[in-house]
Amino acid sequence: MSEAGYPEEFADLLARNLGSPRAIRRMTAYIQNVRPGSVEQIADEMLAICSDVETWKRKHEGLQANIQINRLLNEGLDTE
Repeated sequence: MSEAGYPEEFADLLARNLGSPRAIRRMTAYIQNVRPGSVEQIADEMLAICSDVETWKRKHEGLQANIQINRLLNEGLDTE
């Protein structure tokens, strides 16, 4: 980020909010490829990435819950 001319504090804030190495790599690729013209554009992309991560987490949780429900329906309750 500092090589692109943005304050290091801003980069630290982005990294804390993104929260995972994969999200940080995605943000880095965005900055390198798009070369956004303002911190607002970067902040918007950060929010979009965070939203995508949250959507993926909810989907994964739903899939896991579905697996458990199917197991319960197929095998019944273990009452022993």
